[in-house]
Amino acid sequence: MATPGPAPVDARLPLHRLLPLAAQHVLAMIAAPVSTVFLLAGGLHLPPDRTAALLSATLVLCGAGTLLQSLGVLRIGARLPFVMLPGGAAAALFLQIAREHGAATASGAVLLAAALLLAALPLYGRLVRFFPPLVMGATVLVIGVTMVAVAAPMATAGGGPALVTVAATALGFLLLRGVWRQLSVLLGMAVGTAATALSGAPFRAVPGDAVLALPRLLPYGVPHFDLLAALPLLVFALASLAEATGQTVLNSRAVGRDPRPARDVPRTARADAAASLLAGLFGGVTMVTSAENIGVVRLTGVRSRFVTAAAGALLVLCGLLAPLTRLLAALPVPVVGGAALVIYAVIAAMGIAMLAGTDLDDRAAATVLALTLLAGLLPLLAPRLYAPLPTWAHALLGSGVPAAALTAATLTALFTRLGTARRPAPAGAE
Repeated sequence: MATPGPAPVDARLPLHRLLPLAAQHVLAMIAAPVSTVFLLAGGLHLPPDRTAALLSATLVLCGAGTLLQSLGVLRIGARLPFVMLPGGAAAALFLQIAREHGAATASGAVLLAAALLLAALPLYGRLVRFFPPLVMGATVLVIGVTMVAVAAPMATAGGGPALVTVAATALGFLLLRGVWRQLSVLLGMAVGTAATALSGAPFRAVPGDAVLALPRLLPYGVPHFDLLAALPLLVFALASLAEATGQTVLNSRAVGRDPRPARDVPRTARADAAASLLAGLFGGVTMVTSAENIGVVRLTGVRSRFVTAAAGALLVLCGLLAPLTRLLAALPVPVVGGAALVIYAVIAAMGIAMLAGTDLDDRAAATVLALTLLAGLLPLLAPRLYAPLPTWAHALLGSGVPAAALTAATLTALFTRLGTARRPAPAGAE
C-alpha cells in the first residue's frame, strides 16, 4: 500500500518551480506596500531619503510577516499560504493620528494596538460578534471618504500627472485580468510617471550610493503613548479579528484544509500582532494578513505554503536592496496622490460591499448606518462643530473614523441587547 504524500498545503516544490510562483505572489501584492509608503511619506512630508528607508523597512516587514504566517513558529502564524501587508485602513488611521498628534504618537498607537490584539485573543469568541458587517462596512466607508479628502491636495499639486495616473489605474482595473489586474496601481503609477517625464517636470533626487539598505529604528523618535489618540487603531485592532476570521477560513478552504477558526485565527492574529510590534519600532503601520494572494492560489492551483514563504524571502531581499528603494522613492508626488485617490476610493467601495450583506430594510440597521455616517462625516464637513467640547470629547467625536467606529459598535450592541430583551420567551419557559 502506497504511503500517502503530504497535504497540498505542506508540499515542497523544486526550486525551478518555487521561484517563479513566489515571484508571482510578490507581483500580486507589491502595489500595496509601495503605495502605502508613498501615502505616508506624502502625508508626513518625508524627504526622499527617509521615504526610501521607510520603504525598505516596510518591504522587510512584509517579508518577515509572510514567512511567519507561512511557516509558523510556536503557535504564531497559521501555516497557510498568506502574504502580509500594511493595512490600508490602518495606514489611513496612522496618518490621521500623525497629522493630529505627531508621528511619534502614531507609532505609539501601532504598538498599543498590537499589544491590545495579543491581550484580546483569549476573548476572541466574545469580541468578534461586536463587529458584524454593518459595523465593519460603515467604518471602512468612512475611512475611505475621509482619506480621499486627505489625499486630494497631493494629487492637485501637479494636476495632469495625477489625472493620468487615476485614468490609467482605472483602465487597468477594468481591462486587465488575473495578476496583471492586481498590478493596476503600479501600472497606473508607471504611466503617470512617464507623463511627468514627458511634461519636463523635475523628479525628486534621492541621495545615497549604498547597495544595502538597513531599516531605521525609531525614525520618528521615541514612541509616545496616548490612549485617546490611539483609540482609532485600538478599535481597528479588535475589528481586525473579524477580518482575520473570514480570511483564515477562506484560505483554509482554498488549500483543502478543514477550517478550524478556534485554533487558526488566534495564530493568524498573533503573527499580525508580532509584525505590527516591529512595524511600530521601524516607523511602519499596523500589519495585516492579505486575502489578495488567495486569488493567486486559486488561479494557479498551487496550494503550498512554502511558495508564499519563498515570496517572503524575496520581499526581504527587495527591502534590503538600496538602489531599488531609492528608485521607487523618487516617484513624483502628484503621481502618488493620484494613486492614493484610487486606493482610498476602493477602500470606500469595500465598505459598501461589506454593507451589501446587511438588511437595510430593518429599521435598527438603517438607524445604525445613518448615525454612523453622520458621526463619521461631520468632522470632515463641519470641523468646527466640536470645538467647544472638552479635550477628551473632542478627541473622541472630532475625528471621523473613531467616532464612526464607536457609534456603530455601541449602537449595534445596544439594539442587539434590546432585541434580545424584547424577544418573547420560548413556550413553557418560566
